[in-house]
Amino acid sequence: MIKDWADELRAGDIEAAADRFEIPSLAANGTAPVPLSNREQVIRFNESLPCGAELTRAETEGKYTIATFELTERPGAGQCGPGVGETAQTAFLIEDGRIVEWRRVANAEQTAPPAEGPVV
Repeated sequence: MIKDWADELRAGDIEAAADRFEIPSLAANGTAPVPLSNREQVIRFNESLPCGAELTRAETEGKYTIATFELTERPGAGQCGPGVGETAQTAFLIEDGRIVEWRRVANAEQTAPPAEGPVV
């Protein structure tokens, strides 16, 4: 289910990606949770994501599935730009095969860039 959503988003098929969401649902992309109360809001949320994403891992933690993605460009509005190749993580709450909550989470895999200067 999460892989299908990511594949559809990466291909620029916003409507198919939006079909993966329950109405109502919640989304939090570095913000407080925002209620998505109708299909138009779900479509706008998916359109607002500037990057496509390829699922690289998914692990269950409590009631959530934590998905790790490699970011890509995608057709449509927005550009991923320097985000391409970076990783991002999202916590999904799935009920009856549909996304009920989509929450960006801190990426435990990302490491600080190496310090500049000579290696000792």
